[in-house]
Amino acid sequence: MEQLHEVLKKKGYKKIRFKLSKTQHLLIKAKINGVEGNFILDTGASNSCVGFDSVDFFNLVAQDSPTKAAGAGAVGMYTQMATDNTLQLSRWKTKNFQVIIFDMSHVNQALQQYKAKPVHGIIGADILLKGKAIIDYYHHYLYLK
Repeated sequence: MEQLHEVLKKKGYKKIRFKLSKTQHLLIKAKINGVEGNFILDTGASNSCVGFDSVDFFNLVAQDSPTKAAGAGAVGMYTQMATDNTLQLSRWKTKNFQVIIFDMSHVNQALQQYKAKPVHGIIGADILLKGKAIIDYYHHYLYLK
């Protein structure tokens, strides 16, 4: 029987490794504008985002956004947006990447309580949908087309 990886490779998917954190979050490395950072892979997040403290780190041009963010434990948070960026996860790459910028301190504080490493941001459903994502939880691989 053919392995999942072989089948998906034939269909043009890229295989991207992720790790499981102490908190059971899926952790993935990603590059925004050529700069590598640590991210949570979150199927429940509608958009990919980074913290305000990562704007300069990823060379983002932040613009005010009328949208308010909501997430686990927080609602009505002020956001900014940065457009026309590149995002790369392993060998998968997309241009014209739009990222939401908001206060992620509550996320990182929660991670620190469990002695887990802080993250720069979250990779959300916008990218998972764009890349026609398939997640192999057992083997810890994300596949994007």
